[in-house]
Amino acid sequence: MKRTIRDFLKEGILVETGARGCKNGFTVVYRIDLAMVEALELTAEPDIETGATVDPVQTGPGTGATVAGVPGPQRPPNHPKTTLKPPTRERVVAEDEEAEKVLAAYPPDRVRGKADCLRRIREALDDGTEVEELLQAVKAYATESAGFTRSKVCFSDNWFKSGRWRAYVEDIAKSREETKAKQAEMLAGLAGWVTDRHPLCRHISPGQVDALLAAKLVTQAQIQAAGLGS
Repeated sequence: MKRTIRDFLKEGILVETGARGCKNGFTVVYRIDLAMVEALELTAEPDIETGATVDPVQTGPGTGATVAGVPGPQRPPNHPKTTLKPPTRERVVAEDEEAEKVLAAYPPDRVRGKADCLRRIREALDDGTEVEELLQAVKAYATESAGFTRSKVCFSDNWFKSGRWRAYVEDIAKSREETKAKQAEMLAGLAGWVTDRHPLCRHISPGQVDALLAAKLVTQAQIQAAGLGS
């Protein structure tokens, strides 16, 4: 799903319009750009004139019964202009390369059932797992199991089939969030130094100054007043 949203954003079909708060943080809100959908390349075969037909299929608005006087949609869902383009050959090749890259990181003496492994990797990526996250998960397992005897190792087909990579991806995500929290805490402390013009401000690096400004924790005037330059 994430991959599809990224593709739609890249092609301009979806436009990010803001965020809506929820229990676990926020949800990004998107808008479909109908003009971009209109401009998509037609995927249906052109109509062939075969003379008059009985009850021909219409591509325009429906003329059947309506509910509460509300007319049917302007176009049926399967109208050629609302049918999205199938994945391009270039995109398929790129996804295959990503799967190959992930599998290449698995200990080579434990790779088995390559075709099945690649299929399951592609499924994981299509379900929203980032390629770098899956790659890091494979590398983490390779490092962790480096000293295992052959009877204790897990072959690649079983490793991907059983979803053992999920635990590693979750640990990576958790570690990333913890790192972000620590960085945010550190920047908050540095912002306090700048605001108070603390003598320890002299230890703040130029990169940290840029980070403080980017996070809007301090102003340029406060930076200058503390004797720092951006």
